Amino acid sequence: MSGTGNKLTYLALLITILVWGLSFIATKIALISFPPVIYMFLRFSLASVLFFFILLKRGIPQLSADEHKKLFLLAFFEPGLYYFFEATGLVYTTASKASIIISTVPIAVILLARIVLKEKISRQNLLGILISITGVCLLVLGDPNFSWSLQGSLLGDILVSGAIVSAAFYMVITRHLGQILDSLVITSYQMFYGTLIFAPVFLVQYSSLNWTQIYLPSLAAILFLALFPTVIGYWSYNYALTQIPASKAGVFLNGVPLVTALGAWLILGEKLVAMQILGGIIAIAGVIIANLEDIKNFSYRHSTSYIKN
Repeated sequence: MSGTGNKLTYLALLITILVWGLSFIATKIALISFPPVIYMFLRFSLASVLFFFILLKRGIPQLSADEHKKLFLLAFFEPGLYYFFEATGLVYTTASKASIIISTVPIAVILLARIVLKEKISRQNLLGILISITGVCLLVLGDPNFSWSLQGSLLGDILVSGAIVSAAFYMVITRHLGQILDSLVITSYQMFYGTLIFAPVFLVQYSSLNWTQIYLPSLAAILFLALFPTVIGYWSYNYALTQIPASKAGVFLNGVPLVTALGAWLILGEKLVAMQILGGIIAIAGVIIANLEDIKNFSYRHSTSYIKN
């Protein structure tokens, strides 16, 4: 990667961290008025319209049937399953906690690579995984409103955990597609197919929605989510995934919970107690430890590449 490409990759990841961190807060606001599936359909249909006009100006690509299948599979995992689990989970749990739980996605990527690609898990990987799981347990159990009943925050935390698995599949598939398609095409069709996935349930639930009682900030939140986290965020992150491996890109997303926690405190009035803060720090530290060797190799290769260029 050239020096310019290196800078663009870091810039893309920085933009992703910012808009995805704020997306958890915007989602909580959107869910005040909209059921999860209706919110998801509105968000991704609006994003699809924007991407359609971008592609129309650039030129609609000619894709093979196999490429369409892979893009649909990508959309099935994310936004499909990922946002179903995340949005439904956010009905029951806080934005700050959900963001920290989802920051452990790189751990799921390591485990998925072991299961699917038969990659070895080093002792350092295993140590990081165990530390990260310990941190998540402290984060969940430290919630002042925690109970073992599946009626409250525990249900939300479990649902959000389902988003982790979906995101891991998404990252692996995107890395593969990045070898044959550019980030704009991947992101555009991810939105198109994601909208189709949500459409049937939206049509069933649409008649039950009372549009005259919509909370205006909820509507504004959906517009924000469609433009910034969805269009700009996914485009930026998919670009980064075409430049560096998924495990490395995933580690950078540890900055997302920091943005969410600060924003949730300022906008939603959410607070994490001391044990939850400790759990969040431990969970993120575990992710870094699990990927530390990869981070060192990544930094060394790109620093030498930058010097050469």
